[in-house]
Amino acid sequence: MNNEQLIASYRDAGQGQVFAFWDSLAPAARNALAVQAREIDLAEVDRLNRTLVLKSAGGAGVDLAGLTPAPCTLLPANGGDAAQWAKARAAGEAALRAGRVAAFTVAGGQGTRLGYDGPKGTFAVTPLKKKPLFQLFAEKIKASGLRHGRPLHWFIMTSHANHEQTESFFTERGFFGLDQGRVHFFRQGRMPAVDFAGKILLESTSSLALSPDGHGGSLRALHRSGALDLMQREGIDTISYFQVDNPIVRCVDPAFIGFHLLAGAEMSSKMVPKAYPEEKVGHFCLQHGKVVVIEYSDMPMAMQRETNPGGALRYSAGSIAIHLIDREFARRMAAGGDGVALPFHRADKKIPTVDAAGRLLKPEQANGVKFEMFVFDALPFARNSVVIETAREDDFSPVKNAEGVDSPKTAREDQLRQFARWLKAAGAVVPVDATGLPHSGIEVSPLFGYDTESFAERWNRLAPRPAIAEGLYLE
Repeated sequence: MNNEQLIASYRDAGQGQVFAFWDSLAPAARNALAVQAREIDLAEVDRLNRTLVLKSAGGAGVDLAGLTPAPCTLLPANGGDAAQWAKARAAGEAALRAGRVAAFTVAGGQGTRLGYDGPKGTFAVTPLKKKPLFQLFAEKIKASGLRHGRPLHWFIMTSHANHEQTESFFTERGFFGLDQGRVHFFRQGRMPAVDFAGKILLESTSSLALSPDGHGGSLRALHRSGALDLMQREGIDTISYFQVDNPIVRCVDPAFIGFHLLAGAEMSSKMVPKAYPEEKVGHFCLQHGKVVVIEYSDMPMAMQRETNPGGALRYSAGSIAIHLIDREFARRMAAGGDGVALPFHRADKKIPTVDAAGRLLKPEQANGVKFEMFVFDALPFARNSVVIETAREDDFSPVKNAEGVDSPKTAREDQLRQFARWLKAAGAVVPVDATGLPHSGIEVSPLFGYDTESFAERWNRLAPRPAIAEGLYLE
């Protein structure tokens, strides 16, 4: 399609305003606008306008009919079957030894909310060495490969805003000791923002107002980038999904993998019991026989506060964005058809744009709509799905805010508590406060140990063992 045909297609779709300034643009600016315009699926925009935009902002709301708490496999410490967990771990370890698993990090975000200028994955998070998130994950992935005798492939979804910076970061640091051929970067998809009449907004006279299509877009991006085909060639059938802002996540957890594979599941999830009713996490529920996630903003507070006869929260299983996804299920979801497709969600936002004269406008209230998909919306399409419990202190301490809850400070302290637990479980004497925070600043590299078992194995081989003191770093 040449530029004249492209412009005509937009006019035919009622979106001719995208090229309102075309005649006044320099050749380079015209080319940049045309490249962005070709990225857009006009039929999809038209469908979203009809179903999401040209309706009231509230819409019909989320269907809450027939909700019950989703069944979850509990940890042995909370009543789960220890033998079942051991069997699952063994199955997961066998899959890792066979090379069936790949790590997948959703890393399109910037560190803006942290007051940091750069991709969030480059943000320093560890207590002593100040390792960035990407390095921490790289060491965990490398350690798992060494332990199981099979190096893993790592897929990293970036955004248009941070792709080049992310690739350069890895190159400058030698891919943190990983095989460069096993680290794969690809960009997240983008969607245009529209005004409340469904017209695509311009960010400038020569660029569209584009934004990432949400973490649910990761499935389409895996497919469109060729990542799923690469996995198929490499014999990988299980994708370990996690987000970039969680430094203590177990990038590849053998027990979780085992539960997923033994159940023949297409998509599985980890949950943590909610800390309090108002905690801002999604809720794993069962609806019409399918596992679903209901966001905290969509579940009435009265439901969030419901309790069982014993006083525990009824809807207690909180979603922490850790999933396992079958490769061919991801392909099926990405391809769509036969009613199998992730829904888009509407988000009313303040979107910088230009007026009819090309002047920049910075609205003080919402002036348009962005479209995004959520990866957990794939769960009801899975032919089978399992939800397992994980300990919050072993898997979830996100870095989202500059201060307060879920901040760099809380994540560093949670890492320190984790290191202290590992040391104490291995028989070391570690002075801690009432919250388990050690009195001394210490750090454990994932290459030394990345969970209680791997740490204990390495620690018990040390002779002599170092004193637990300020500045202790184990690698």
